[in-house]
Amino acid sequence: MDIKALAMGVTFAVIWASAFTSTRLIVTAAPPLTALVIRFGISAALAIGIALALGQRPRFSPREWWALVIFGLCQNALYLGLNWIGMQTVEASAASIIASMMPLLVALFGRLFLGDRLRPLAVLGLAAGLFGVALIMGVRLTKGLDPHGALLCVAAVVALAVATLAVRGAGGGRNVLMAVGVQMGVGAAALLLPALVMEHGRPIAWSGPLGAALLYTILAPGIGATFIWFQLVKRIGAVRAATFHFLSPPFGVAIAAALLGEHFGASDVIGSAIVAAGILMVQLSRVPAAPPYQAEDDIRAIHSASSVPARRTESRS
Repeated sequence: MDIKALAMGVTFAVIWASAFTSTRLIVTAAPPLTALVIRFGISAALAIGIALALGQRPRFSPREWWALVIFGLCQNALYLGLNWIGMQTVEASAASIIASMMPLLVALFGRLFLGDRLRPLAVLGLAAGLFGVALIMGVRLTKGLDPHGALLCVAAVVALAVATLAVRGAGGGRNVLMAVGVQMGVGAAALLLPALVMEHGRPIAWSGPLGAALLYTILAPGIGATFIWFQLVKRIGAVRAATFHFLSPPFGVAIAAALLGEHFGASDVIGSAIVAAGILMVQLSRVPAAPPYQAEDDIRAIHSASSVPARRTESRS
């Protein structure tokens, strides 16, 4: 792995982790589903507009359309919808730790329900990662973590893990930005009615910080991190690129502490390190011995990014 790939991977991990902090700012000032509809609508318009300008068209095979719709519903509507609702009462650092379970759950569900074989290193990493999450959440529950909000965040990650396995192996063309735009459009359409019904009459407390957080979430995690991810996948392959997700737990806690003043203790530091090590072990066990891939299917890259993202991709939080 060269220096450029390393820099791209670290940048992606930082942006993905920062999405939880910007989300926390948004959901404390605006109804979460309404904010998501706004975010997805703007992101879809930008991505599709740029894609059209680049000559891309919404031409996908039936399997690719299936993957886009499933992921638009499960990643954008279910995962982010549940996550944003939960983060009204759950701190950004705690939400980032819960979300970091994604690659662990994908490995676990693949073994339990699809018969995937796990190498000893992956089994050890899976056990370590889940223990680290349990350690952090256990201590935080004794210090006031809202169990209802935490359960919503857990349900969100489970939904995304199931969706990732459901579309595993789907092929894709080269219309990357168009695929991202369509996926976001599906999320906006799916959340529109729930937002109107569940959040009718709830005002948005518009302010400079809220506008900045929403703009950042659209441009950085939503579009910027996605672009970096695809470039990284083309450079070193999806499996190798996914190893950078091990940086998300410590980055998520550190960014929330720096920008939101969230407190963290020894259990957060130790637990984050254990989770990061577990994710790294799971991903390293999957890295092939062959040379890096030169190309990856776009839809496969989308769900690999979300199988942590894979994120950002808020689009990853």
